[in-house]
Amino acid sequence: MHFVLATSDLGTLALGLVIAGVFGGLIAGTLGVDIGIVIVPVLYHVLALIGVDETLRMHLTIGTSLAAIVPISLAPILRPDPDRAIDRDVLRRWSVPLFVGALIGCALVSISSGRTLALIFAGAAFLIALHFAFGGEKRRLADRLPDGAGGIALPALIGGLSAMMGIGGSAMGVPALTLCGVKLPHAIPTASALGAIVAITGGAVAILAGWHVPGLPPYSLGYVNLLGLLLIAPVALAMAPAGAALGHMTDGNRLRILFALFIVLMTGRMLYDAFG
Repeated sequence: MHFVLATSDLGTLALGLVIAGVFGGLIAGTLGVDIGIVIVPVLYHVLALIGVDETLRMHLTIGTSLAAIVPISLAPILRPDPDRAIDRDVLRRWSVPLFVGALIGCALVSISSGRTLALIFAGAAFLIALHFAFGGEKRRLADRLPDGAGGIALPALIGGLSAMMGIGGSAMGVPALTLCGVKLPHAIPTASALGAIVAITGGAVAILAGWHVPGLPPYSLGYVNLLGLLLIAPVALAMAPAGAALGHMTDGNRLRILFALFIVLMTGRMLYDAFG
């Protein structure tokens, strides 16, 4: 089965990808949030509009989102860090369990239905939205990150869920780090750098897992749509500085509540499409 994409549908796809990049970049720059939490529900709706089969839609959404996050999550690693904002100790301790968790998450994606993945995304996104709406930057559950088994399980869980949701890791990494005593100026770039591990792993596995799958739209390399990769990442990177400037000019608490409402509405609509 081959997917035939009309010219008008190609325009709809391109416009939707640009919109995802714009909103993702603005929100990432404003709140330091992983853009995947925005890309996934927006891209899911765009793929539904152009007629991508429901059984492929969520897998393609997750793979494309992770691939688009790769250059964005690499940015804090490649740029100079004179203020030592990235916590290198956390990177060293979390990298391996995060990678293993991401691999497990990718394996679960390959055997899960689109509806299951939509439900997992919606449930986790709802918890993330609650944290941003009511958690607050100063709320703490512990004074430091867990050691021992907890220090392995926490990043592994973040890596696995992030891979299954199509997000780079900072959407859950930032709340996890701040709740365990890491200050926000360090938590955001550290979680973003860790997100590169999830994004690269998930993007590569998505390409391999969908390599011979029929019915994918044009310009798809497995479960990664190359048009999405080429449009989302540059637009998001370009919009991030504007989001940072917006964050300095507006009330942070109000922005966090608006972001939470946006996520709840978008994921609610995604669930309605998946199960309706």
